[in-house]
Amino acid sequence: MDNSDTTENNEQLNNSEQEESQEELSHSDKMIGVFTEPGKTFDNVSKFPPRTKDWVLPLVILLALVAITQIILMQNSEIAFQAKQKQAAKVQEQLDEAVKNGQITQQQADQQMDAIIEQMDQSTSPVRLVIQTVSIFVVGFIIFLIIAAIHLMLSKLALKGEGTYASALVANGLAAYIGMIHVIIAAVLSLAFSRLLNDVNIATLIQAEKLSVVGFILGKLDVFSIWAFIVIGIGLSKMFKASSSTKYIVMVFCVWIIIDVIFYLLATVVPFLQFFIA
Repeated sequence: MDNSDTTENNEQLNNSEQEESQEELSHSDKMIGVFTEPGKTFDNVSKFPPRTKDWVLPLVILLALVAITQIILMQNSEIAFQAKQKQAAKVQEQLDEAVKNGQITQQQADQQMDAIIEQMDQSTSPVRLVIQTVSIFVVGFIIFLIIAAIHLMLSKLALKGEGTYASALVANGLAAYIGMIHVIIAAVLSLAFSRLLNDVNIATLIQAEKLSVVGFILGKLDVFSIWAFIVIGIGLSKMFKASSSTKYIVMVFCVWIIIDVIFYLLATVVPFLQFFIA
């Protein structure tokens, strides 16, 4: 037998034994690895069956953190007042437009405005807080599952990757730990500036109008979102057995931009959606 063949067989055997002997990282190690060595972390994760805990746990913690910080911020009288004023101003603008177009009378507009203001005054009641918290979890899970499904479809059909829906869920889920840092910093800055900040992109920090083209572009300049999407791209590339992460990172960013553009265009014709952008 050729010595080169023997050497090659021995190397393959050694590599196979190393893979078999490699231990799966604990969830805490995966959490740390997302920040320190995402490539190596997801490479390890991809060698074992996807764990439900690896996407459910970080997602639940992230959504709980969002709900808790919202409750804390709304206890700040100045932040709560500004948030209500901003929302009331947008509602009034929409009602004025409806009156101008003859859709409703001025009296009906005034009645609707009074009812909305009354609802706003009750926004910190226990019942409203429970409804808000449940809504955050329900909407958060739905959006997460849809985004993961889009990543799965593109990873399989466009990039010819080898993975499952669970693989996409894990890649997105572990990256949620970066989102937690995002939420905490946004809450801290909200308290420091005494105004509600749902994110820390440039548009939010300089109070640019997000429904404008410039505001939309500046809204994409968010270091935490960019960081998280890069990690998701790396995670997907490992979970779907790709040799390079570049295409997956580009794919994740394209999905982000396209979805936001669609939402932005819809918000220009559906007033209700403006609350989620501005």
